[in-house]
Amino acid sequence: MTNSIPEFETDSNCFLIIGSNTSEGHPLIATRVLRAKQRGAKVIVLDPRKNQIGHWADVFYTFRPGSDVALFNGLLNIIITEGLADQAFIAERTENFEEMKALVAEFPAERVADLTGVPVEGLYTVARLYATQKPAAILYAMGITQHTTGVDNVKSVANLAMLTGNLGIPGGGVNPLRGQNNVQGSCDMGGLPNVFPGYQPVTNPETIAKFSKAWSSSLPTPNSPLSNKIGLTVTEMISAAGEGKIRALYVMAENPMLSEADINHTRHCLEKTEFLIVQDIFLTETAQLAHVVLPGASFAEKDGTFTNSDRRVQRVRRAVRPVGDSWPDWEIICHLAGKMGAGGFDFVSPQAVMAEVAQLTPSYGGITYERLEELGGLQWPCPTTEHPGTPYLHKNRFSRGLGHFFAVPFKEPAELPDQDYPFTLTTGRIMFHYHTGTMTRRSKKLDSEARQAYLELHPDDAQKIGLNGSRRVRVSSRRGQIELNVRVTERIKPGVVFIPFHFAEAAANVLTNLAIDPIAKIPEFKVCAVRVEALSGTEHRGGTDHRSGESERRTRRDE
Repeated sequence: MTNSIPEFETDSNCFLIIGSNTSEGHPLIATRVLRAKQRGAKVIVLDPRKNQIGHWADVFYTFRPGSDVALFNGLLNIIITEGLADQAFIAERTENFEEMKALVAEFPAERVADLTGVPVEGLYTVARLYATQKPAAILYAMGITQHTTGVDNVKSVANLAMLTGNLGIPGGGVNPLRGQNNVQGSCDMGGLPNVFPGYQPVTNPETIAKFSKAWSSSLPTPNSPLSNKIGLTVTEMISAAGEGKIRALYVMAENPMLSEADINHTRHCLEKTEFLIVQDIFLTETAQLAHVVLPGASFAEKDGTFTNSDRRVQRVRRAVRPVGDSWPDWEIICHLAGKMGAGGFDFVSPQAVMAEVAQLTPSYGGITYERLEELGGLQWPCPTTEHPGTPYLHKNRFSRGLGHFFAVPFKEPAELPDQDYPFTLTTGRIMFHYHTGTMTRRSKKLDSEARQAYLELHPDDAQKIGLNGSRRVRVSSRRGQIELNVRVTERIKPGVVFIPFHFAEAAANVLTNLAIDPIAKIPEFKVCAVRVEALSGTEHRGGTDHRSGESERRTRRDE
């Protein structure tokens, strides 16, 4: 996030929320938004379905899944033609404006209305409100990133913020709401295939030299350089394993047997992997396929730090000892590295690991346990121990100098509805469950709130498929099929259906498309073509399925 979560409550005068069901996926952030609304801030929500945050919005419109770029280009065009752009910001802090302006001129409101389903008057309402109620914050989540045009969608978001001068100021910004706890910290620490910790490129010779020197004792040959090759993403690794190009996979705190697109393909690839290691706190669907399971410790069983969505590093303190034979993740990794003959993994505590992070990662240079204990948290970049941290980014200048406008053409999703598969499926989360349900579906209280998967279907579509009182449907795509309960509701657009992806017994990702964004390599989870058929019989009333609340852990580890 370019800005800080507390700013939403105190500084933001307008919110444009797109691709995020904020009140269900990020309820604490939504609380800040609603408090801002109480003091007069305007809330705009754009989404393919009327989600919970949409019910509280001042302005809400549904739009066709996968038409995000067309929608943004239409808003950009209106702001420019109505003279609402921040000309001073554009002149002083950006480049390539004219190229972007020429491209969005091809998206008049009438054309955008046809492409997106948002009425012309709605486009003008959204554009005018966002452009005039400054500072305005854009909040988005995986609803705009999990597309074959995910990178284009994010570029379009940045275009909109720069056009209106809503970057580098409190209460504004481009604010992706992270999908999982500490995913920001994982990325910061190099959990991406093209960077070292701190987003330092693996292709930069100076960066390679720095890390090679620091990590020389852990290299196969002391003082040999680290690789400068960009690695593979999760989706690419799994496919490569299925092709025999990768022989071993080490999966840590991830459950691709529910979270990856086209689960049948994922299962095929994981079953072909010669050596699959899974490190987790429960025996997940993925762990059940593993050759070796290493029992990790939960957040309550270990010390360390988490970095949240607004770049805030905070301490995590152990409350209880690890259960059974489980260990904190860092201890497992260090122990395993030692068994494999690597040096440099002789850390004695998480604090020692953090000291190396500060030494090698400029944005974390001033973050120490002592300062975190004193201040409660610090936001990077925080380059020195005298630095107070950075509440919002891009004040006065961008890290690259000038902000670059992108001319982003509109592209359709990889798979569109047709005669055989006439509906568009989009997926998402619900309030009571988290990601693949590894933890929340073992909570009796949370499980009692939402025990089964379901499909949302518009009343017109229910009539078309002859639902006629049936409560169950079969949903099929070119990749597989599932059966689940149906909820007939007007919160979804005609021709569009929605399934939450938390439920292994009716996994939405059996259906989703493996087509990926060419740059980010993320699959198009949010758009695929499906067929929906009514099933005879009464609603299924099964129990809590295979996740009954027990806490399975492996109790032994091979030394």
